[in-house]
Amino acid sequence: MTPRSTSEALVANAEQLVGDGVARVADVGTGSGAIAAALAVALPRARVYATDSDAAAVVLARANVCRLGLAGRVDVYHGDLLEPVPGPFDLIVANLPYLPAAEAARHPDLAVEPAGAVFAPGDGLDPYRRLVAAARRRLRPDGSLVIQLRGRVLVASRRELDETGPLVEALAA
Repeated sequence: MTPRSTSEALVANAEQLVGDGVARVADVGTGSGAIAAALAVALPRARVYATDSDAAAVVLARANVCRLGLAGRVDVYHGDLLEPVPGPFDLIVANLPYLPAAEAARHPDLAVEPAGAVFAPGDGLDPYRRLVAAARRRLRPDGSLVIQLRGRVLVASRRELDETGPLVEALAA
């Protein structure tokens, strides 16, 4: 997946939220590991746990993390969302598929991207719905979720996740 300016904004938001503090950060849907690596550089006291459901992406992310000398602070796991990573998190970030798979033909500009990184079944938002549910369980009380969705960066505190109903639908509007 080609990094975009929204990915840079996602990392900048993460940096504002964590500052120079010690933090446990999850990068869900890491792909090549670009966001996980950028988080590790921007947050020097953070431990980053990156996940991806695509085995080839995990191999690539691990290679990139090693190449950048970040293997001591970034762990890359194969699995669904937060399932493969231990413990609670101070911050969870994600750039997940969100476009309906049925609309792939309407996005020829994305044909060079891995389809699984962009398109999801149904209305495309199920990966985010499942992530929000997982984040409610896995974020620390003062933690935050930062997601990249439809060219925007959206931030929600754990409290906001607990207080809102269908968050993804509200965010996607």
